[in-house]
Amino acid sequence: MLNVIWLLLLAMGIIVAALNGNIEIVTSAALDAAQGAVAVCFDLIGVMALWLGIMKIAEKGGLIRVIAWVMRPLMVRLFPTVPPRHPAMGAIILNLSANMLGLGNAATPFGMKAMQELQQLNPDPEQASTAMCTFLALNTSCITLIPATIIGVRLSFGSANPTEIVGPCIFATSLAMLIAVSLDYWLRTYSRWGR
Repeated sequence: MLNVIWLLLLAMGIIVAALNGNIEIVTSAALDAAQGAVAVCFDLIGVMALWLGIMKIAEKGGLIRVIAWVMRPLMVRLFPTVPPRHPAMGAIILNLSANMLGLGNAATPFGMKAMQELQQLNPDPEQASTAMCTFLALNTSCITLIPATIIGVRLSFGSANPTEIVGPCIFATSLAMLIAVSLDYWLRTYSRWGR
């Protein structure tokens, strides 16, 4: 569906430019945007390398184990069907830790591993389990304490204060996570679709 929307927007832009006799503007804008995207990607390499390195140091230094120990009581309540020492729980915690640091790229492999492990616990492989739905809700709405990628993009565009987004980001993602967890609990507990 999203591809159709993008195609329609692109087609409408080309048609309007052609009707106004400014078709060269579309080509120029497309090339400028592509060049700008490459520049932003190169600027983000440094930011991502820094935070991925910090994440690796935290993992080797034991900070991830501490985060896992702190998060475990909450995770056991959110995922009652997952055994506390199961590899799925570790992958879920790593995914959420990376998301909290604003490292969506680093969180993706952990999320895929968590889903694979949750699928092994799934009694009905044809449908997503309750734990899988809860993880998806948490993954997509996870609180972000340090929006590293957004800070990197703002920095690459020359923002005077690239970190001013931190407060609003924490507020918005906290609210999103609270709503997602509440809806997930309500749908599991009170909805006719919960199981």
